[in-house]
Amino acid sequence: MAETGTPVVDPIDGKALDEVTAFTSELIRIDTTNRGGGDCQERPAAEYAAAHLAEAGLEPVVLERTRGRGNVVARIAGTDPSADALLVHGHLDVVPAEPADWSVHPFSGEVRDGVVWGRGAVDMKNMDAMILTVVRAWARHGIRPRRDIVIAFTADEEASAEDGSGFLADHHPELFEGCTEGISESGAYTHHAGGLELYPIAAGERGTAWMRLTAHGRAGHGSKANDANAVSRLAAAVARIGDYEWPLRITPTVRAALEELAALQGVETGFGTEGFDIDALLDRIGPARELVEATVRNSANPTMLDAGYKVNVIPGHATAMVDGRMVPGGDEELITTMDRLTGPDVDWEFAHREVALQAPVDSPTFAKLRAAVERFAPEGHTVPYCMSGGTDAKQFSRLGITGYGFAPLKLPKGFDHDALFHGVDERVPVSALHFGVRVLDHYLKTA
Repeated sequence: MAETGTPVVDPIDGKALDEVTAFTSELIRIDTTNRGGGDCQERPAAEYAAAHLAEAGLEPVVLERTRGRGNVVARIAGTDPSADALLVHGHLDVVPAEPADWSVHPFSGEVRDGVVWGRGAVDMKNMDAMILTVVRAWARHGIRPRRDIVIAFTADEEASAEDGSGFLADHHPELFEGCTEGISESGAYTHHAGGLELYPIAAGERGTAWMRLTAHGRAGHGSKANDANAVSRLAAAVARIGDYEWPLRITPTVRAALEELAALQGVETGFGTEGFDIDALLDRIGPARELVEATVRNSANPTMLDAGYKVNVIPGHATAMVDGRMVPGGDEELITTMDRLTGPDVDWEFAHREVALQAPVDSPTFAKLRAAVERFAPEGHTVPYCMSGGTDAKQFSRLGITGYGFAPLKLPKGFDHDALFHGVDERVPVSALHFGVRVLDHYLKTA
């Protein structure tokens, strides 16, 4: 890419707008279903992305921990060698989809009535396509960013990330030299809340704690009394966990979100007052509560049960899986609470654990993310928020990289972005892709 000053030509021209739609559709057609346990092949999508980056004059590398689990990394040199580098990353894998449940085949990538359909349309092959589009548009117009930008497309985000960002962070840290901040999925999309058009930008993630519970007991005949029944012991523990009400724990990011959302609604938060009631505050901010209600406390949801092998045999052990999430600073509370809820007859352990994240909302980077959205959606309101789940930013945080969720989309009323994450009939409007690629281009040029 040739170095220039401030660009006088908008690189997001008709060709770029056509490309972002085509790339989204074509990436969806590459089936990268991640069923967990290593059952996924991202390599074809990695080669697709690498080829498009190479055509833009970059030198991408494709890396694998496990055969077929492809990752792609490339660097764009900035004009200021003294500036910190920025990581822009997206994952290539998707969760499973059952074709019989869909209106359109989930791996068709069909473009119908101005909408791209298929698994990955919002999580997150749309953002992958935006990144490719911006890089190629810059190459055509000779644009270079101020700071180095490292592009990473990862495998395995929808499972443990061991073959993706975890592998890259642990075994190839040199590729991310100089990176201090990063952007990726789950932010800067339209959230309609009553009459407000909100654009939440993620500045935090709850931690991940996938837990395995094991109850041991005395095996025996199903017709006989058994006061050491492993299934009963496990069921009791699972019921206690499912019924437990976790205490309130409001982090700085969530507090900032609540303060801004309350201000937009013209209501007082009541923070610091005697008898503060979080549920009452959430009611007062209306539909915007969906952005914060899952992140005001830790959580633990039983998700899987496994016991027995015949109806008339009491098994000697039984297991369950629990999806736990903890707010920043909530790790110890989660551990001590699980010890208490499982009781003396059930053991538990972490099957997978990742840290909670928190990024500053008063930083110059957050201000630039806001400005990029508001430039193209002046009627909208950007607000900070904390993700209830997690992203590859957790693994990249091992390298000292502060992550923000920023995958911009302008969505019409009635388009439930959050419901389509891992949902049936996942799709994205072409107009939303056009908005997103313009916002991403503007931010990356000013970052």
